[in-house]
Amino acid sequence: MALKPLRLPLALTPPPLRRLGLADVVMLCLLGGAIATVVAFAREFQAPFLQAVRIDLRPVALPKYTLFSLSRGVIALLISYVFALGFGWTAAKSRAAERLLLPLLDILQSIPVLGFLPGLVLGLMSLFPARNVGLELAAILMIFTAQAWNLALSFYNSLKSLPEPLRDASRMAGWGSSRTFWRLELPAAAQGLVWNGMLSMAGGWFFLMVNEAFRLGDRDYRLPGIGSYMSVALDRGNAQAVGLAIVAMVVMIVSVDQLLWRPLVVWVEKFRLDDTAGELVPGSWVLEFLRRARLPRRAAALQRRAYRTAVRATQPLQRPFRAARPLVVNGPRLAFGNPVARKLGVAALVAGLAVAAGLGVWHLSLLLRQLGRSDWATLASSAGLTFVRVMGAVALATAWALPAGVVIGRSPRLAQLMQPVIQVVASFPAPMLFPLVVIALERVGLRLGVGAVVLMVLSGQWYILFNVISAVAAIPEQLKEAVTVFRLSSLARWRSLYLPAAFPALATGWVTAAGGAWNGSIVAEYMEVGGALRTTRGLGSLISEATAHANFALLAGGITIMSVIVVGWNRLVWRPLGSWAQTRFQVGQ
Repeated sequence: MALKPLRLPLALTPPPLRRLGLADVVMLCLLGGAIATVVAFAREFQAPFLQAVRIDLRPVALPKYTLFSLSRGVIALLISYVFALGFGWTAAKSRAAERLLLPLLDILQSIPVLGFLPGLVLGLMSLFPARNVGLELAAILMIFTAQAWNLALSFYNSLKSLPEPLRDASRMAGWGSSRTFWRLELPAAAQGLVWNGMLSMAGGWFFLMVNEAFRLGDRDYRLPGIGSYMSVALDRGNAQAVGLAIVAMVVMIVSVDQLLWRPLVVWVEKFRLDDTAGELVPGSWVLEFLRRARLPRRAAALQRRAYRTAVRATQPLQRPFRAARPLVVNGPRLAFGNPVARKLGVAALVAGLAVAAGLGVWHLSLLLRQLGRSDWATLASSAGLTFVRVMGAVALATAWALPAGVVIGRSPRLAQLMQPVIQVVASFPAPMLFPLVVIALERVGLRLGVGAVVLMVLSGQWYILFNVISAVAAIPEQLKEAVTVFRLSSLARWRSLYLPAAFPALATGWVTAAGGAWNGSIVAEYMEVGGALRTTRGLGSLISEATAHANFALLAGGITIMSVIVVGWNRLVWRPLGSWAQTRFQVGQ
């Protein structure tokens, strides 16, 4: 009787390459397109420097510009993730670093993009005077300043809130600091990093027009991208090009959401620390489609086979050196795992940041000394006007975002239906719509002084909406069933359940919404529409005008006052209000 050949299970058998499916073809096309985009974008770095790149407004050039802007945003996001991991880990592990880094983070996230622009552009242009690499790096780093702080704070909070029993289990298992980071700390923070990455990407798009087309003194800097395309189209009054830019931006945002963020949201669900499950499990058609691909499984099987072959081939060579292996292989691990070495590294990092901060304060003081009393009076009055507009924008945003967030958050099906739409609308850079809104407001008789409040609402409203939706959606089912059993009226349900549950998240949303409105004031109070400059008195317009005329002393004064107001208001008002809301209205689980 002949024996039949042993057949391995399908999951253990690498699929043959001769039978590629549609998913494999799509994956290869996406990979080829990504490689072509990277190569084309890399050529821009080596292109000769031109003070003002000619922007082609033909529709055929728009796909290339869109991919260039997307490349800058993705590179800045990758840098932001690296920064967030290093910043959050250092602040969470060292008390001394925490005392220095957290106030520094408050200051950095209160500085608008234009505050970083002159130093980055002039410094990098002096390093690369003949090539375009300096200007490209400056644009990427300016996008980074709009993305990094949210991610850093998210990772820090995840590390501080990690349950102590899990840390005790990792220590009992003999895990070192490196293994604990990769196996416990990073997976526990994965959900927060993904969700905040979506908000950070949206924040990077906000100042896209400023990052790719800006003026510094008598110099006009432009980079090929959808932001500069939109800026030139607005200057020339080309309505068709403006419409095409808006369509391209929407297509890019939807594509990134479906191809990147939605699969990541589904994938990180396996890293949840609790065993709770919602009524509707999130899904991704892209992830399900790509799971049918044979190439990834084939590549994994070949990689495992190559690894086993390499291990078998090197085993005879490793035997004579087994005695020396702990010195060669474990030496670096011992250095990084040694508590003394780790403390010395953190101390060196803190000292370096302290020295850099000291030098920055010294140079800032030199600029501020150039301002007279009249300049400070102008700065103070302008700051007062912008402060009133910011508070008005927060109030108007709360008036619609709070009830809308409660309605969406209490219905899981409505939340799943509306979440992609809200995500796309929130990710769209509001400054691209500012000129259209200004023209519409002027037709109804509203000047920019009042219209700037409406523009600031567009800058900060989504932070309030997202926070309220997440808080109401997290209300325990037992409380929802209780209000149903007691037959409370709709008004009583809002007053006794929904509004108290949403208030802690609303306080958090006010902080970020106010910050978004302060940053939005730079564009809302000073913009060019149809080749004509429209401006209104305020701190945002003063900063924009100082940047346009290269008045670095006035720019430093405006940024300093804005930072002091934002940080002081956060410390004196928003944070105490948030702490009170957490203790007074925290919903028990």
